[in-house]
Amino acid sequence: MMLASMLRRHPFVVTLACLAVVAMAFVSEGSYWRSVGKLDALGQMGEARASIQALERGLLDAEAGGRALVLTGRAEYLKLYSDARETTDRSLEFLADYYTGQSQRLATLDQLRALMAERLVALEKPIRDAEAGQARSGGVAAPPPPSPAGIAAPPPPSPAGIAAFRSLSASLLDSESVNIEHSRDAIYQSLMMSRLGVAALSAIGLLGVYMYLRQSMVLERQEHRQQRRAQADYDRLEIEVGRRTAQLLELNNRLETAREDERNRLARDLHDELGSLLTSAKLDAARIKSRLAGGAPEALERLDHLVATLNSVIAVKRRIGEDLRPSALGNLGLVVTLEILAREFAEQSGVQVECDLAPVKLAPAAQMVVYRLVQEAITNITKYAKASHVWLSLSARDGRVAVSVRDDGVGFDPAATRNTAYGLVGMRFRVAAEQGTLTVVSMPGHGTSIQVSLPEASQIEPAAAD
Repeated sequence: MMLASMLRRHPFVVTLACLAVVAMAFVSEGSYWRSVGKLDALGQMGEARASIQALERGLLDAEAGGRALVLTGRAEYLKLYSDARETTDRSLEFLADYYTGQSQRLATLDQLRALMAERLVALEKPIRDAEAGQARSGGVAAPPPPSPAGIAAPPPPSPAGIAAFRSLSASLLDSESVNIEHSRDAIYQSLMMSRLGVAALSAIGLLGVYMYLRQSMVLERQEHRQQRRAQADYDRLEIEVGRRTAQLLELNNRLETAREDERNRLARDLHDELGSLLTSAKLDAARIKSRLAGGAPEALERLDHLVATLNSVIAVKRRIGEDLRPSALGNLGLVVTLEILAREFAEQSGVQVECDLAPVKLAPAAQMVVYRLVQEAITNITKYAKASHVWLSLSARDGRVAVSVRDDGVGFDPAATRNTAYGLVGMRFRVAAEQGTLTVVSMPGHGTSIQVSLPEASQIEPAAAD
């Protein structure tokens, strides 16, 4: 896998490295076997030179031993002669095998053999006679007899034969010297080619390493550029996300402010205009009823029903106004308003609510956020939680106001998408607009806990104090 990855990333470098390795192995093996062959040939050439020189020495030893044997009759000269003949025979046999396929040198060798045979044949009869005399005398040779009946001494070799023999052996030695010189030159050439090949392959290897490093540096620079570009894009996106988030928070804050202002306006209109109209209608009905006292029972019954209807409308108007803008929040404070909200929720739903509310310092907008959050949490509990107990707490500590709404209902998975997620998102935006944090802790079957932390106000208007 790693080799395939390198081949994909650096195809030229990997191919060049493989070719360099194959070429180095080829050059090394070729030089080795060529040098081994030349060295073996040098050994044979040296042995051939030794054999040629041994021919000349053997011939001289054979002649000397034969002549000494004929003249003295001593046995050690016979052994010298026999050893010299064996040496010359072995040398001729080796040279004949060595020069196989070389017709010119075989012809020269045949000429040497003929000259040797011509020079040694003159020694054969005197040596046989000397051997026969040794046999008769029990191995002790006697001096040669001076009479014609004695053993005649062998004739000396002719100067022309000696010169021819030396010329032929010298020609063979010269040819072997030339062969040795050529083999040495071939070995030197092979070693030089090996050196050049190693140097060239080393240069190719260095070039491959340089190209690999260069390509690695290029890839590293490209990677760094891509990382910088990605980091710049990430920073830009992060800035854009932060900006958009700030815009969404600001927009949500404006929308919440506009909605609360609209609710306040509607609450004032309901309280002022609709309230005055309903009150006027109720007073008119009362005056009409007083005028008709004692007569027209059917009309009086209708007026009583009208007054009851007007009272119901006034109650509905008051409830709608309280939902739009709780008057207790501005008049009685946050603690009392939450207690009223919890009591009404308990009466309507039958859920037991336990309150632990302490006076806190919050700005009016933050108080409204807490009220709406508790109102939204109670609405969710009514719709989805199926709870039997709810715990509501409000406290202040270390400059932070903590609000908690907890139930023992069915709970849910906060990571899963639910229909109530939009309500939680709205809560988060309201709390974030007041620089607070909201945490939802829930688990299926273990209820839900909504915890809010808001900064405590340093100065609170008297009308907003608890």
